[in-house]
Amino acid sequence: MTVWTAVLLAACICVAWKAFGYLVPASVMEAPRPARISDLLTVALLSALVAVQSLGDGQAIIVDARVPAVLVAGGLLWLRQSFLVVVIAAAVVAAVLRLLGWAV
Repeated sequence: MTVWTAVLLAACICVAWKAFGYLVPASVMEAPRPARISDLLTVALLSALVAVQSLGDGQAIIVDARVPAVLVAGGLLWLRQSFLVVVIAAAVVAAVLRLLGWAV
């Protein structure tokens, strides 16, 4: 299987999955259990993406300036700061750590 075949197959599966979502009756998704599962699934997927982008470098786990930046961002979000403040603070933390040479 070539890369393009895999990409096209994945695209077709995604379109089919999206079309299947429109066939599910609204009453099923408005029930408490499926609604709670879909809310938690969204959080889990976002958390996994943040973890992979913060710690991952191929097959290795890399601890660099991104880790303290994500920790600062998480703390500010926990304190209910605005998103712009969170992004700027995390960027400043990463930049300062890299400038000082404490993190690559």
